[in-house]
This record gives sequence, C-alpha cells and structure tokens, in this order.
Amino acid sequence: MNPFEFLKNAIMPKPAEPLPEGALLIDVRSPVEFAGGSIHGAIHIPVDRIHLINAHKPKIDLSRPIVVFCASGMRSSSARRQLLSMGYETVINGGGISNLSIRLSNPNH
Repeated sequence: MNPFEFLKNAIMPKPAEPLPEGALLIDVRSPVEFAGGSIHGAIHIPVDRIHLINAHKPKIDLSRPIVVFCASGMRSSSARRQLLSMGYETVINGGGISNLSIRLSNPNH
C-alpha cells in the first residue's frame, strides 16, 4: 500500500459506521460550495469556523449526535477532531457529500 492510500484509509470514515437517529448534519464545506447545494436540513459551518459552533442559535447540545461532511471527508475529519476536543460526545465523519447523500437515502447502503 502506498503512503497516499495508507493516509486515505486512516482518515476516511469507516463505511459501516451507523448514522444515529436525529443526528445534526453539519456541512463544513466553503460558503461557495454550500451555495451550490447541500443535504436537506444540514446547517453550514465551514471547517475554519467550526470552533465558533457554540455561537450557533439555537445552541447545540453537547450530547446531540453530529454528522459532519464535506466534499471528500478530509475537512470533515478535521472538524470531527475539533468538535470532540470541544466536548461534543458523538461526532461522526460522514465523509463526502455524495456518499452521505446516498447513505441517507438508502440506510441499508
């Protein structure tokens, strides 16, 4: 396995990781990407501003499950680590928006 594949496997979400019921979806892509469309019901907090999540109105409960996603899973991996370090209990890297959309439309996928 080359170093790129190793790194990709290390940071990408595991496909079998279940998506919790009632999870808050957070799109961490750029404003331009978000303006091009997102997953219905997702809120937008760019990865470089995820540290400001506590300013979100209404405030997000630390125990509420969160699924973060971006274009490929790289930025959402970073956002996940930041949110966990801030005390959020259940944060899942949903990976890329395309794959997450498929998973949400077909929970058995």
